[in-house]
Amino acid sequence: MHQIKVRFAPSPTGPLHIGGARSALFNYLFARHYGGVFLLRIEDTDLDRSRPEYEDEIITSLRWLGLDWDEGVASAGENGPYRQTERRSIYEQYTRALLEQGDAYYCFCSEEALEEERQALMSKGETPRYLGHCRHLSEEERAACLARGIKPVVRFRVPPRQIYMVDDLVRGRVSFESDEMGDFIIVKSDGLPTYNFAVVVDDALMGVTHVIRAEEHLSNTPRQLMIYEALRFKRPEFAHISLILGSDRQKMSKRHGATSLMQYREMGYLPEALINFLSLLGWSPEGEEQILDVEQIIRAFTLERVAKSPAVFDLDKLNWMNGQYIRKLDIQDLAARVRPYLINSPYQAQTEALSAEQYLLLIAMLKDRLVCLQDIVKEAAVVFEPLSYSSEAVEVLKGENTSVVLQHFIDSLSPEMQPDVIKQQLKTITKTNKLKPKDVFMPLRCALSGQVHGPELPSLIALWGREETLRRVQHSLAMLTGK
Repeated sequence: MHQIKVRFAPSPTGPLHIGGARSALFNYLFARHYGGVFLLRIEDTDLDRSRPEYEDEIITSLRWLGLDWDEGVASAGENGPYRQTERRSIYEQYTRALLEQGDAYYCFCSEEALEEERQALMSKGETPRYLGHCRHLSEEERAACLARGIKPVVRFRVPPRQIYMVDDLVRGRVSFESDEMGDFIIVKSDGLPTYNFAVVVDDALMGVTHVIRAEEHLSNTPRQLMIYEALRFKRPEFAHISLILGSDRQKMSKRHGATSLMQYREMGYLPEALINFLSLLGWSPEGEEQILDVEQIIRAFTLERVAKSPAVFDLDKLNWMNGQYIRKLDIQDLAARVRPYLINSPYQAQTEALSAEQYLLLIAMLKDRLVCLQDIVKEAAVVFEPLSYSSEAVEVLKGENTSVVLQHFIDSLSPEMQPDVIKQQLKTITKTNKLKPKDVFMPLRCALSGQVHGPELPSLIALWGREETLRRVQHSLAMLTGK
């Protein structure tokens, strides 16, 4: 087998979304599994919608995910340029070849005439398609149209009564009848190529061996096969991966959660978690293991295990998976990753006032409570916000042993503010007063934090320090006794 080469070729008309990221990932995994080449090309011929800032964001998103490419934009390569707008002279060369061969022709039909033709076909229950009005124009007729200032498009002459088949590596054999298509545009009136024409020329000249892309491109395949055939290019293998649906089985949209990769980064999803999650959208490894690092995924990835049926985007699963990856992080690494969220929060001053030891204690205490890195702000509120009581906490504090527990805690609080020392003190209170652990820990939690749930109490107490801890518990005791 020759060296495998795949490409990801986004249009810079918006940020990189989940669907595009999954397509890029599958190409990357396929290339790395077989020791092939992963290429990045920018398809920017939609001049009205393409933006340099979107291209920058796509590149940033891919790099954040760790999907490094071997050839293409912002990289090396001998097959450039890698932006379609910079390849215009190349497309013109192949357009001339198709015109000279008779496989393409100039079309001068107006938008109004085309719409009228479309409506007429639909009214008869037929597939809308171009019926070839300009197929047989004479040289004189073409010259007359040009003299009137009509800018033509170039259409590909679709061979009649042909069956085009593709042995798709995911979907199996798929066939298309040419008579259902009509002659299609390959060059627009502004001289820029259409998608179907440019993608064939680019893939062929860049040596792409496998085209792995979204299922929605399957209908483009027969038109591309015609161009491959007319230009005598070797066709690549095709693999069309399934759509991604929301949990309600509808097409992914904003209501299913964030859609662009940068939104996920901003919320504090880890790239390694997203790689793991995206790989399982339509592909499954052998075995039941769900948490896989990228090297494990690369070793296991084949198109044979890519499903035909749509993948379902399960936000709950992504959140669970991201939490698992957060918990696997080294505490120093996690502390560095969450610091920007705290520094840009209302708790900036309190965060900066913590010693290095206290800051690591804070992160270690909250680590298991994080779904995303941004959750650190919400979870840190219990440490930094003034004491206020939930209705549930107020009920707990009305318990018959609460005053005894709080007073014993005040009287015995050690000056040594270490979690292990504090934990032992709480056990002593439990034993001395012959109480169940929950009858000590719960009133103290409510008295100190005003909440019935929260992080480890000894760590919280250690973070507050002796003075703040005593202030909080004395406040609660005074509230209970009316003093």
